Amino acid sequence: MQINNHQIVDYDAVLDAKFGAEGTSERAEAEEKAYAFYTGQIIGDARKKAKITQAELARRIGSDRSYISRVESGQTEPKVSTFYRIMNALGCKIEFSMIL
Repeated sequence: MQINNHQIVDYDAVLDAKFGAEGTSERAEAEEKAYAFYTGQIIGDARKKAKITQAELARRIGSDRSYISRVESGQTEPKVSTFYRIMNALGCKIEFSMIL
C-alpha cells in the first residue's frame, strides 16, 4: 500500500498521465470503461438489495445470467432500454433532472 505522506496531489495530472489528456481517444475510452463499471456496480448493488439472483434478474428481463454477470462486471454496458428494464425488474425508480 502506498502512503501519501499528506502531500497535495493534482489528480487531473494523475489522470492525464495514466489515461491521456482530456479530449484524447485514450481518455475517452478510459471514461467509457469507468461508466460501464459504475453502471454495473449500480445494477449489482440494486440486485443484491432486492435479494434476487443474477439468474432471476435475467429471467425477469428475458435475458440470461451470463449477460447480467457481464453487465455487473462492467464488461458489457446495457442499452438505455435494457437499463430501464433491469431497473424496473429490480423495483427501482429512475429520475432525471435538467441542470440549467
